Order: sequence, then structure tokens, then C-alpha cells
Amino acid sequence: MAAGLLLRGLCSATRKSSSSYFSPYPLHSHPSNSPSPSSLLRRCLSTSAASAPARSAVDGTAMDPERIRNVAVIAHVDHGKTTLMDRLLRQCGADIPHERAMDSISLERERGITIASKVTSIQWKDHELNMVDTPGHADFGGEVERVVGMVEGAVLVVDAGEGPLAQTKFVLSKALKYGLRPILLLNKVDRPSVSEETCNEVESLVFDLFANLGATEEQLDFPVLYASAKEGWTSLTFTKSPPDNAKNMAALLDSILRHVAPPQANLDEPFKMLVSMMERDYYLGRILTGRIRSGVIHVGDKLHGLKCTDDGTQKIEEGKVTKLMKKKGTCMVTIDSAGAGDIVSMAGLSSPSIGHTVANANVTTALPTIELDPPTISMTFGVNDSPLAGRDGNQLTGGKIGDRLMAEAETNLAINVLPGPLSESFEVQGRGELQLGILIENMRREGFELSVSPPRVMYKTEGKERLEPIEEVTIEVNDEHVGLVMEALSHRRAEVVDMGPVPGTSLRTRMSLTCPSRGLVGYRSVFSSDTRGTGFMHRAFDSYAKFRGMLGNVRKGVLISTGQGIITAHALMSLEARGTLFVSPGMETYEGMIVGEHSRDSDLDVNPVRTKELTNIRAPGKDENVRLTPPRLMTLEEAIGYVASDELIEVTPKAIRLRKRYLDANKRKMMKNKPKE
Repeated sequence: MAAGLLLRGLCSATRKSSSSYFSPYPLHSHPSNSPSPSSLLRRCLSTSAASAPARSAVDGTAMDPERIRNVAVIAHVDHGKTTLMDRLLRQCGADIPHERAMDSISLERERGITIASKVTSIQWKDHELNMVDTPGHADFGGEVERVVGMVEGAVLVVDAGEGPLAQTKFVLSKALKYGLRPILLLNKVDRPSVSEETCNEVESLVFDLFANLGATEEQLDFPVLYASAKEGWTSLTFTKSPPDNAKNMAALLDSILRHVAPPQANLDEPFKMLVSMMERDYYLGRILTGRIRSGVIHVGDKLHGLKCTDDGTQKIEEGKVTKLMKKKGTCMVTIDSAGAGDIVSMAGLSSPSIGHTVANANVTTALPTIELDPPTISMTFGVNDSPLAGRDGNQLTGGKIGDRLMAEAETNLAINVLPGPLSESFEVQGRGELQLGILIENMRREGFELSVSPPRVMYKTEGKERLEPIEEVTIEVNDEHVGLVMEALSHRRAEVVDMGPVPGTSLRTRMSLTCPSRGLVGYRSVFSSDTRGTGFMHRAFDSYAKFRGMLGNVRKGVLISTGQGIITAHALMSLEARGTLFVSPGMETYEGMIVGEHSRDSDLDVNPVRTKELTNIRAPGKDENVRLTPPRLMTLEEAIGYVASDELIEVTPKAIRLRKRYLDANKRKMMKNKPKE
């Protein structure tokens, strides 16, 4: 009991003394108007070190593993994980600066999605709960895979109205594979369309999903809770609105203590920790985060990094611990020591990265590395060589692009970086166009200019048979749009698995399909347009299967500029009838740049910089009075899905342009007539 009071005192004392210094932003991402990570962390650490008491422990150095619970919150996208984490933090006394406090990266707040996994700890009834918030989008599945090995339990959040979807199956399969016994939390039960019968139906669907994924009898006996994360309450029984004294998260927190086993850990063995997360800080250097598998660590201890190779275990680096830190709520506090079963961050080593082992000097065997699903898609990143290159960015060379990509591959195991087919180009392999789009967006915000190829799927060959990645797709649309969606997906080699009305709604249809990954590239924007924004589509990698043949006609031709200079309204006025324009008057263009989509299947060369011939006769009309249809300005994700195999995306901090791979028209004709190998 005394130990628990000391721990709670640590968190509250740190909160009171340094609330003005701590920031919810992670060390590697911070808004321009916030303090730099180095100065922020220096102030945090100095304040917390001065004010925080020593950690309570069974032996004076480390917490008793029996009082630790490590739990991951897993779910499909938009089922309420991050909102649930907000309510848990608030229930345990953490100071929440804003909604979705765990979504601390700027792109996460802008797009409303979780991109990276984060870990924090909260105190509840003399226990310390290490909670891991994970992404729900299929493209960021690697974030789930690398952290699920750190925990002994999981809270599976399922929307009580939608039920289990494609990504629910993915995250649940990973949890079951590691032997976790998930707690099922049916969220959003306060919605008018959700009834007790609906919840029972969803519970049955989840049970079937457990069984289909090979769950053990113990895992099939999962506890079920009902919640409204938005309203901030959980309940052990179905209710739409619990009594005022029960409108809190206590039911879930008590269930975690009851159903999640404490970590199997031995404080007397040598120290070993598998690195699961990594950040960089200008002041402290590399910060490694992971769960301590055995032993105790103190500030100043000598350690070394190990990694598994084909020849056995290889030593990477020797060093000592300069800082030990732990996330408490939204605050990072310093600690003097930590023991087996706990999740902590340390600084002092500069070489180990995710998947490596950090251990005492007398340990010679590395821990097993994290197993990840293979990447399914690749893109080639190269130097921007267009006529407009070098005007917006300051990171222009192939060396700088390569260094940035290698740094990304260190912190994100789901991305592989290989040398590209051309000099100063790099092949980047990942899970989907959204994941790679986030990487490109981060790079352009950092001042990079680059050219990016269209996505290509990663094929496999078994025997003499060609295999391609197949994805499981769940689509829900209004009945009036079913025909349009089915026609578009038939061109993309999709096959319907199941189809029927959406329970609890009228005039809505839900479809389950399997579709090649290459067929889904660029389809999301088409789907939103076809359904007028009323449909939703979710996808997740399913398996590799036999190649399904060439895709149908999924895109029109393009309008290609033959001139260089400033685009004029006079030229665009005559081009509007040719198709859909991507540019507006006043923009710059060059030969080979794509300025619009042709209304036919073939490409068309046009001159968007043509000006009106000047005469000495006063014309009644002026160019300023020309009224043009607003252009279709593409986002980065739309551009990634739009470009064809002979095209590139030019990405700069201020612009996204589409262009042909070969800018010269004669070179394009020559390459088109060249026989393919």
C-alpha cells in the first residue's frame, strides 16, 4: 500500500511542479510554435528529477511485477481507441491538454487518425497500468505487430453498431498469436440505433471471429464490457445511460486488474530488454523504449546492444545508461531504476534500434526479434529533376534523401529501403499508399524535393506460379450506389464473398470482397466520388493468391503540356472541352507536365501557355473576364493513386505536380514503341 501511495505521489508531484513544462508532443514531432524537443525535455527532466520521490519497490530499486499490468488497446479504425485512452487518463488523474491527447503527431491531429503506437502509464488501486494505444488503419499494422509482444493483455474495442470489420480481424489475430486473452469492449452503445439485441449479435460475430482465428478455450472465454468512450463510462452490463455515480471507467480498469495476468518476470536474473520503440532527441540522442524482460536497471549501469544475425548473436555497442524515463499520463518523468515487467525508456546507447536487445555486459544471447508481415507495395523515391526543381526545398540531393529514408526504416520496421534501379534512387517498400503517403508528406514538410514513382505491388513466385497480395475489403453503401461500385470493382478483379443489408438500417448494403492490392490503388477517391461521400470502405491484407489477370480500364488518358511558362486563362478556355483540368491560370508548367485528364483513353499534347495574339484593334472581351471551371487539385494520396506506370509525382514543400517520366515527346514515343522485356 505504501508503495502505491509513493507512486501516486510521484505522478501528482510531477504534474503539479512541472505542468507548465510538459508537452503531449513526442520528441520527434512538435509544432513550430512549441519549444524544441531538446529544451523541452531538459526542463522536464530537471524539474521532475528535483521534485519526484524515488520509485517504490519491493527491494528499494524496482516495482513488484505482480503490481504491473501491460495492456494494448486494439481496434479497427474509428472504433474509439484514442478517445477511450483519453477517458482512462482523465479517470486516473492525468491532465489532458486537449481531446485525443495520445495523437500527438501533427499529421495525426490534422487527419484524425492514429499513425504511431504510443505507451503511457496510469495508476489504479496500487497498481501501475502500462497502456499502449495502437493505430487502427491497415497500412500501419506494423505498429501493432511491434508492440503486441510488450503486453500480456489487450482491450479489443468494437463498434457496437458496425461490428467486427477487416482490421478487427488483423489486430485480433496478432493478439491471439502472442497468447493474449483480450477483453471485449463494445463501444458507442449510447447510439440510438444500438440495442441489446444488436450488442448480442456483435458479440456472437466476435466469438465466431475468435473461433475462426484458432483461439484457445481460455481465449474464447473473454469478458464483455459495454461503453461510451465519448461520454466517459463503461459498464459490465448493457445500459444506455448508467447512474451518475457509475459514469466512469472503473469497470474497465477493474476488469484489467482481474483478467490481465501480471508479467512473468524475474528481478534476480541479468537485465535484458527488447527495443520496441525508438525516438531521437537533440539533447539525449537515441531514446530506446521497451519492456524489461528480466533483471533490474539503474542509471549509470553498463550495458551493451545485441542483435540476431545468421551467424548468431552480434554485439553492436557498449555504453552506459545516462537517463531512465517513464511516461506517466502525458508527462515524461525521470526514474532512478526499473525492474522486470515494466515498460521504460532509456538514453545512453547510439546504435541499437527496434528489434535489438539491450542487456547487461555478461549477457551474450539476444532476445527473439519481432516478426512482421511482409510489405505488399513499393515505390521508387528519386531526385527531383524537373525544370522547376530547387525552387521550394532545401533538401535536394540523393544522399540526403537516402539518409532520411534509412532513418525512417530504423524507427518503422514495416518499411524497407533498398537501392533503386537508377543512381540516386531508392525503392521503399511498405503496407499501402497511405503509409507511404504519410512518409512523403513528412519529408516535404522537412524541406525535401523528390520525384516519386507510382506504387507497384510486391509479387511472389512459388514454383512456376505467380502470386499477388490479396486484400479483404468491407464496403457499406446506399442501395442506389451498389451497381456503380460493383461495376468499378469488377474492372479491378474483385470477387464478392458476402453481400446483404446492413442490420438496423434501411436502404444500405454491406459487401465483403477480396481484391488484388494493385486493383485498390487509387480506388478510395473514386469510391468517395461514386458514393457522394455516403459510403465507407475498409481494407486489410488477407493473403497471397494466384495472379488474377490484367485490370480493366480504370483510368482515362491525360493532357500533357508542350510549352513552358505561365499558364494563361486564354489557353485553358479552349482546353476545358478536352477534359478535366488540374491547373489554374498563373501556375507554372513545363514540357511533359500533366495539366489535366483527357476525356478519352488516349493521351493528348496541349499548349496551356498559349497567349492571345495582340492586334491594334480593341477587343471587347478581356482575359480577366474568362470564367473557368475550378480545377481538380489533387492531394498527395490522390496523386499516388492516380499516376500510371510511365508517370511520376513531383513533390516539393509548396506543390504537388504530375508529370511524364520522359519529358520529351519524342523520347516518350520511342519508349512506347520499344518492345518490353
